[in-house]
Amino acid sequence: MDLLRTPDQRFADLPDYPFEPHYAEVPAYPDVPDGATLRVHYLDEGPADAAPILLLHGEPSWSYLYRHMIPPLVAGGHRVIVPDQVGFGRSDKPTQMADYTYARHVAWMSSLVFDHLDLRDITFFGQDWGGLIGLRLVAARPERFARVAVGNTGLPTGDRAPSEAFLRWQTYSQTATTFEIGSLIDAACVRQLNAAEIAAYDAPFPDDTFKAGARIWPSLVVTSPDDPEAAPNRAAWEVLQHFDKPFLCCFSDQDPITRGGDKPFRKLIPGAQGQPHRTIEGGGHFFQEDKGPELARLLDEFIAGSLT
Repeated sequence: MDLLRTPDQRFADLPDYPFEPHYAEVPAYPDVPDGATLRVHYLDEGPADAAPILLLHGEPSWSYLYRHMIPPLVAGGHRVIVPDQVGFGRSDKPTQMADYTYARHVAWMSSLVFDHLDLRDITFFGQDWGGLIGLRLVAARPERFARVAVGNTGLPTGDRAPSEAFLRWQTYSQTATTFEIGSLIDAACVRQLNAAEIAAYDAPFPDDTFKAGARIWPSLVVTSPDDPEAAPNRAAWEVLQHFDKPFLCCFSDQDPITRGGDKPFRKLIPGAQGQPHRTIEGGGHFFQEDKGPELARLLDEFIAGSLT
């Protein structure tokens, strides 16, 4: 596996991102233990002895997405862990699209969360691919999680047709001659990002050779019943349908990609019954950008049991 590593100077002086980097080596080939590793970056803010909040990003963002949520959560006394998925942010970037699979993404995050960090009593929040990966972690080790919150995400099994909006995005990711990460994120927010913020989202990707993971990720979403990850996702749902710890849906109101995606969670997961689920008004697909402090307050109240 050939890897690229974004130079550190690309991350210097990014607006509202003063956080110290942390790194872990995880198996590059989780299914073939040959000793090869790749480096995963994560943020680790707040008191080390506090119960952790795990925030997972999706396509094509990185931990910069959570910069407005981390400070208020830390101020609330929480430890906040925010990884960069492999292929994104300061994590290593395999150069070939074939190096990326859904199963490997799950295994890479599992190695970080369970093996390297040994997190327990976790409050998990995932958006976009952060949910697709994080919910597989919850299903694999439910005893490690105290509660779960999800927004603008899903856990597809391929038994239902994806939305037309998603299919258009999937096609675009594979056919567009240019793939400008910052502009794509800006287009999926309600508020307009400024030039420095757009540049920050572009920072991990000096040129197109760094974008194999960003390019292929939409094609790894399960869209048919015979997808290789359809069965593992069904197995995850079997576990989640017995998950009785608090489970909160907080989807935004202006995301055409995941609109209505909260319904299966609210219907099928025991821990979602009777929860004060929220619709975040004025939020696009990347509602961490549009409503980050509001979302942080919601998570803080969810943890405290004071959300009504």
